[in-house]
Amino acid sequence: MIGYLKGKVKYINVEYVLLEVNGVGYEVTCSGAAFSRLSGVKAGEEGEVFTYLQVKEDGVSLFGFADMQEKALFLKLTSVQGVGAKMAIAILSSMRPSDVSEAIATADAKRLSAVKGVGKKTAERIILELHGKISADELLGSESVGGRVSVPTMSEDDDAVSALMGLGFTKQESAQAVSRAKAKGAKTVEEIIFTALQGR
Repeated sequence: MIGYLKGKVKYINVEYVLLEVNGVGYEVTCSGAAFSRLSGVKAGEEGEVFTYLQVKEDGVSLFGFADMQEKALFLKLTSVQGVGAKMAIAILSSMRPSDVSEAIATADAKRLSAVKGVGKKTAERIILELHGKISADELLGSESVGGRVSVPTMSEDDDAVSALMGLGFTKQESAQAVSRAKAKGAKTVEEIIFTALQGR
């Protein structure tokens, strides 16, 4: 499995990015964020992308992402019946990962179905199958702390978000409150909820 590539950007068009790694050129179909990042690299300079290799009877395809969080969201989307890799990459090319996560969390089928190729029924199926599987971190987007990517304890975040929603917060307000509480040093679910309520 090819999970990551770093090499010289040789060619870019709307369909794929060509990366040369140790003399081998890889055609990578990129998400919007990955495409934007690589398109800012001059030809011949190095670029990097997290990847997913899809092997099917009719061929092999390589899909690229800006970070591991975006790749994880791609895999969640493709786990939904009727959502293939090309549709998932189209969604991530039309919307930011945090916007996709928010649309799923708030059951906004209209927002998802605005993506070309995604019908109303498919959007509703995505929401039905992934609702409740979106973490607070995915709603807010990946955050870097001191140059390192912050990786939260998903179960604690989810518990805190659920508890705050039970206290009248919306899903997005809960996710934002959890993030602020953790930034202030709260670690346990109880500390996160207490800090979040103080800041309300």
